[in-house]
Amino acid sequence: MTMLDLDAFAATPLATEPFPYLIVPGFLKAEARGAVARDYPAIAKPGSFPVSEVEGGPAFEQLLDALQGPEMRAAFERKFDIDLSNRPTMVTVRGRARAKDGRIHTDSKTKIITVLLYMNGQWEEDGGRLRLLRSPESLENPIAEVPPDEGTLLAFLVTPNSWHGHQQFVGPRRVIQLNWVTDDEVVRHEQSRHRFTARVKKLFAFAS
Repeated sequence: MTMLDLDAFAATPLATEPFPYLIVPGFLKAEARGAVARDYPAIAKPGSFPVSEVEGGPAFEQLLDALQGPEMRAAFERKFDIDLSNRPTMVTVRGRARAKDGRIHTDSKTKIITVLLYMNGQWEEDGGRLRLLRSPESLENPIAEVPPDEGTLLAFLVTPNSWHGHQQFVGPRRVIQLNWVTDDEVVRHEQSRHRFTARVKKLFAFAS
């Protein structure tokens, strides 16, 4: 089964102001969503976890393979007019949001493109909807707002002004984050950092 709607991705225009981005509802095809949702890792704590630190089922693993596959990379190269052939990928997952999540920021310079694939049901909450912003001063007056509905993809080029954030939300909020990054050392460093944080959280959970 082909999980990703790369035709819809190709047909979606790339917005260029104030930084390059696109939003593709239904990027994860409807017939794949149920299996991926069932096989999504059980994540009880907030924060980002490397996929090596969580355990998902077969459909989730198949999705990860597709997201990091050559067809996905080629589609992004065409859309963003960029060569990603020698750029490694890094994938992290989230299962819950905490009060401090969503603060306005830009991603680190070592990330080239950020891809977010949301895995929630129809989102009814006001909080937790990622906003792409014109400046770091306010969440109001965004250029776009993305409800984290199941199967929705948001991708943007990481630039000095690719500001984003969301209003506060506490509770379950599933998202897979894929980044193409500058080199393998970035992957090793980030995975080590996330892995250490994940283990600390487990220790605290055990102690409590």
